[in-house]
Amino acid sequence: MEVTHLSSLGQVIIPKALRDAHRWEAGQELIAIDMGDGIILKPKKPFPETTLENVAGCLKYQGKAKSIDELEDAVRQGVAEQWEDCG
Repeated sequence: MEVTHLSSLGQVIIPKALRDAHRWEAGQELIAIDMGDGIILKPKKPFPETTLENVAGCLKYQGKAKSIDELEDAVRQGVAEQWEDCG
């Protein structure tokens, strides 16, 4: 386990051993995921942003529409499950 500190500017230094292990270099874009009791940092994928219009033809869901809160809860749950699988 590595320990780091939060600066007065809100910056955190990711320890070199972790940067090397994940092959993260200066300028690496990271996504911060709020897990309630902590934050997960993941590398941003290099895929271009996709709009609903780009993919609407492949959607086959025919149930009741989900709210944004329900979708965000499902994403949090999925991340939490993946995180537990890694531990």
